[in-house]
Amino acid sequence: MTFKTTIRPSTLHFKQPAGTSRGVYNTRKVWYVGITSVEEPQRIGLGECAPLPNLSCDDLPDYENILSDACKRLEQTGVLDKEALRSYPSILFGLETALLHFQANSFALWDTPFSRGETGIPINGLIWMGDYAQMFRQIEKKMELGFRCIKLKIGAINFEEELSLLRHIRKHFTAREVELRVDANGAFSPEDAMNKLNRLAELDIHSIEQPIRAGQIEEMARLVKETPIPIALDEELIGVTSLSGKAELLDKINPQYIILKPSLHGGICGSTEWIDEAVKRNIGWWVTSALESNIGLNAIAQWCATLNTTLPQGLGTGMLFTDNVEMPLVIREDKLWYGRK
Repeated sequence: MTFKTTIRPSTLHFKQPAGTSRGVYNTRKVWYVGITSVEEPQRIGLGECAPLPNLSCDDLPDYENILSDACKRLEQTGVLDKEALRSYPSILFGLETALLHFQANSFALWDTPFSRGETGIPINGLIWMGDYAQMFRQIEKKMELGFRCIKLKIGAINFEEELSLLRHIRKHFTAREVELRVDANGAFSPEDAMNKLNRLAELDIHSIEQPIRAGQIEEMARLVKETPIPIALDEELIGVTSLSGKAELLDKINPQYIILKPSLHGGICGSTEWIDEAVKRNIGWWVTSALESNIGLNAIAQWCATLNTTLPQGLGTGMLFTDNVEMPLVIREDKLWYGRK
């Protein structure tokens, strides 16, 4: 088949500032890739390429040129060269999902109970970083909406205040009623991490993402071995693109969980490799989005619905923008639904 491609850069605007340990996002740059074919010009495929500034391994000054070259190769060969794009996970993800959309001729990329609107995917309620009052208001709203899994990004304000926010939830709900996850985004130092983990453990925390910054392999392995709270790797996986590298990292650290973001961790094919390697080692996992618009979020959710997982997923971030792409996605209580209002 002979493909034709288009690339459309777009700047998305957050409904409210999104605070992370790497700063506050007000806007988000993405590239939408369109695919048509000479044989079937009426059919289109749409994908989203969205590297995160200062985090993605393919956040490069010449990103658009690399994306353009990948599109030209697809046009010339009619085949997506996934091996050549291992180092460019957000480009691989965008082109993978554009092709899936083209082949399915629908944003329901696979035929699943989720894509048929019969079941929703359980998700966590995300609490963005902010001052104490801002985070408190977010927590109250998520609890009112009925979320049974709440995730707090921590490391931006005083640790005692963060503990106070977590205690507020525990005053109202036991661990059986509401699962609590925290994401440190590498904010703890190796020296004080264990003390903070011990204090968090008093509040029946389900897991903590990336307690110390990525790249400190020996320190992370030690923490995983001694921690009172299950540790989930996230940023640690970024830039590890080969199958042997993935196996080696998991063997060295042996975390309790890994978290897969296709835009960061190798597209759908690379994220599937991570899951396969984790399952071999009895390491748990879940899937999350990475501030994509609804185009990327939908593709991740459609893929997630094909996987055998019962844990709440991190799929609530596609609806953050004032100028988002329309998509039949809706959050009702603590589930993401497709095709139902």
